[in-house]
Amino acid sequence: MINVLAADPTPEAIREVLLAHGEAESLTITGDDVEPLRRAAQKLRPVFDADDLETATALLNQLLARHTQRLRLTTHGGTTWHLHLDRDDDGPIGEWFLASACLAMAVLIWDRQQLPGGVCAATGCDQVFLAVGSGPDQRYCSRRCATRERVAAHRAKAGVSAAPRRSRSPR
Repeated sequence: MINVLAADPTPEAIREVLLAHGEAESLTITGDDVEPLRRAAQKLRPVFDADDLETATALLNQLLARHTQRLRLTTHGGTTWHLHLDRDDDGPIGEWFLASACLAMAVLIWDRQQLPGGVCAATGCDQVFLAVGSGPDQRYCSRRCATRERVAAHRAKAGVSAAPRRSRSPR
């Protein structure tokens, strides 16, 4: 969502992302919602830019202190019970997004004891990602970026270490 909001998204594009991540079909996003959501994303971005867990945690704790309310369970709109840290079920969507993202990243840090994500290491890509899989630390936002970097590294290595071919002259 942070990556979508970094561009100039339409309300429908934002809605599609939220629906793809489990929000209710009844969700409405208007043009007035776009800027508060973008501001929330801008506040979250430094957590992904952090180089170490202590810095990320300090930034996240600041966001939690400034932008969340008391933890509560809710079933708004007929959904299953889930946690919220925003003011109320009918509060501003930017507030909901910021509080929900803080909660999700806090749970990731608590569960994994490592950075909740990062910024893609691919040349020319500044997309953020959540590190939710197991295995080695994630460095790229997608398989596409990882593959592009591996191919570029392979080509650079081959170009440097491969002996130039001699052209054959006809006899």
